[in-house]
Amino acid sequence: MGPRGRRAGSSGRVEDRAAQSLLNKLIRSNLVDNTNQVEVLQRDPNSPLYSVKSFEELRLPQNLIAQSQSGTGKTAAFVLAMLSQVEPTNKYPQCLCLSPTYELALQTGKVIEQMGKFYPALKLAYAVRGNKLERGQKISEQIVIGTPGTVLDWCSKLKFIDPKKIKVFVLDEADVMIATQGHQDQSIRIQRMLPRNCQMLLFSATFEDSVWKFAQKVVPDPNVIKLKREEETLDTIKQYYVLCSSRDEKFQALCNLYGAITIAQAMIFCHTRKTASWLAAELSKEGHQVALLSGEMMVEQRAAVIERFREGKEKVLVTTNVCARGIDVEQVSVVINFDLPVDKDGNPDNETYLHRIGRTGRFGKRGLAVNMVDSKHSMNILNRIQEHFNKKIERLDTDDLDEIEKIAN
Repeated sequence: MGPRGRRAGSSGRVEDRAAQSLLNKLIRSNLVDNTNQVEVLQRDPNSPLYSVKSFEELRLPQNLIAQSQSGTGKTAAFVLAMLSQVEPTNKYPQCLCLSPTYELALQTGKVIEQMGKFYPALKLAYAVRGNKLERGQKISEQIVIGTPGTVLDWCSKLKFIDPKKIKVFVLDEADVMIATQGHQDQSIRIQRMLPRNCQMLLFSATFEDSVWKFAQKVVPDPNVIKLKREEETLDTIKQYYVLCSSRDEKFQALCNLYGAITIAQAMIFCHTRKTASWLAAELSKEGHQVALLSGEMMVEQRAAVIERFREGKEKVLVTTNVCARGIDVEQVSVVINFDLPVDKDGNPDNETYLHRIGRTGRFGKRGLAVNMVDSKHSMNILNRIQEHFNKKIERLDTDDLDEIEKIAN
C-alpha cells in the first residue's frame, strides 16, 4: 500500500465525491445566488481587508483558505488570482493548481482557457497520469494543472518544473482531495518545495475538521473565508410523513400528492436502484414526465438528465442516494423520501436526510418534504430523525384532498 494507495473502504467515497463535484461543474451554467452570511476570519485586524464580506471585495489577498458550496465562484476566484500573477512572456511554469482527479483537472483547465483567452501567449499544461513527456525536458507552459502524484513527480523526480519559480499555488476541492491518503502527503510535499513568497490558495466545498487540519498544513498564515452552514434552512421547510402499509400504497399516496402539487418540480429519493427504476416506470405509466438518475450512469449522462430536469422538460426526478448532495435546482419545491435514508447498519442517516430535504426550500423559498413510512421500523427511524433535528414532522393524510391542498399552498 504505497503513498498512492487508498484507505480501505474510502475509494467509493472518493469516487462519489469527485463525481458529485464534477457533476456540479458540468451542470452549473450560472452562479448560485447566495444569501448565506460570509464569515471572514482575518489574521490581521490592521489589514484593510479586515472587514471584507465577500469574494469581490477581497482583491485576492496573499494566502487564502476559502469554503463555500458549489456554484459560488471559487474556480473563477483562483483562476483570476493565477492570471493576475502570470507573466506570459516568461516560458516556464509560474502557477500550479492541484485537482483530485483527472476529470476535475480538465474542468478547471476549461475555465482557465476561457478566462485567459485574451492572453494568446498563455499556455496550459496538464500534469496527469498518462501525459508522458521526454525525460530531461523542461516545460514552457506558464500554468500547470494536475493531480498530486504526477505534479510531485514533475517537480521532484523528473524535474520538468522548477518549484522555486512558482508564484501561485492552488489546491482545489480539498474535501475530495483528503479522502485519498496519498493525495494529502503528496500535496504537503509539493507545498514544501515552493518559495516562501508563493501565494497559496486552498478551496473546499465543505469544512469538516479533517479538511481544516489539512488546510492549515498546506496554507501558512491564511486569511479564511467561510460560508455559514445551512442547518438553519430547515426553518423554511415544512416536513410531513404519510403512513402506508406497502410499496403499492406508498405509490398511491404519491399519486394523490402529485395530483395536488404539480406547482413545481419534485425530487423523489429511493433506497435502491431497483426501487428507483420500478417507481420511475410506474409514474411514467401514469403519464408523468419522469427522469431517472442512478449510480451506474456516467457522470456526463447524469449531467444531461439533471440539465433536462432543470429546464423543466421533466417535472419529477427519481433518484437514489448518490445524488442527494450538491444538486441545486432552484425550482424544486417538493422532496419526497419514498424510502427514509439509513446507513449500512440500518440507523437513521441524518446527514443524508438534511442534504435530501435541503434540495427544497433553497434560496429563501418555502419548501415541502414528505416522508413515506411503511413499517414500525421506519416509524422508529422517523422519530429518531425528528429528535435529532428537534423539529416536529407532522402526519399527513393523503386521502384527504383538502389537507393536501392546504399544505400545497
